[in-house]
Amino acid sequence: MKTFRDKDLQSLVGNLLRIGVIFAMTIVVAGLVLYLFRHGGEQAHYETFTDQGVFGFDKFFADLSSGRAGAIIELGVMALIATPIARVIFTMIGFWLEKDRLYTVIALLVLCVIVLSMMLGAAH
Repeated sequence: MKTFRDKDLQSLVGNLLRIGVIFAMTIVVAGLVLYLFRHGGEQAHYETFTDQGVFGFDKFFADLSSGRAGAIIELGVMALIATPIARVIFTMIGFWLEKDRLYTVIALLVLCVIVLSMMLGAAH
């Protein structure tokens, strides 16, 4: 059985970050092109502010399923945010496979801090 090496972990994490950023960028650009196609000729009215309402996952998924360009761009931003979180998770799993308990616990603590800060930030 092949053992898991540090070089394998670095390669996996590097590819994960590269693919995650390219994936997120592709989604954002697709949403931007769709937005410009639908609203590119409209006049911007900077003197008025239109409240978009409270963010909710029900509204987000409804807008996404209807093909709203703003929701597609938001999905790309969420994918971009998820990329470093996935990096921490894969790194933690890699340290666990290497049987490096100290760094596994440190990666778990980093993941807990990220999740906690996201939850507390969403409350405000």
